Amino acid sequence: MNDTSQFTEYVTFTAGGQLFGLPIAGVQEVFRPGRITRVPLAGAQIAGVLNLRGRIVTAVDMRSRLGLKSSAGGAPAMAIGIEARGESFGLLVDTLGEVLKLADGEREPNPVNLERELARVAAGICRLEGQLLVVLDVERVLDFAADQIGAAA
Repeated sequence: MNDTSQFTEYVTFTAGGQLFGLPIAGVQEVFRPGRITRVPLAGAQIAGVLNLRGRIVTAVDMRSRLGLKSSAGGAPAMAIGIEARGESFGLLVDTLGEVLKLADGEREPNPVNLERELARVAAGICRLEGQLLVVLDVERVLDFAADQIGAAA
């Protein structure tokens, strides 16, 4: 490949019917979440903690985190494991998609009409055939403190 375009690979998933992507470089693994233990006084965005091969992982309810309707069904089907700030997180998602390799030039800034909850954690969008991929910024997704400050203001 001789062209100078830069590409990024994204792990795609759906939550609340919307397609999202996380840069694959930040993804450790995907797994089926086991028993999730609720954490007293944790916000709705924290589903609880789970044991993943001896590691304690904080389970983040991505529907709640992204301001989407909660599912009427039972437990989430899949989780995307990431490491950040010295901790392990499992992002609970509805369905796992494929890995997409997209040219960085295809990523556009957040549109002005993107819902506020999504705009807070999105690093841009990619227009795919028939759907919109919202690219998430992992650091912003896990920045719960900023949301608390924003909610208090």
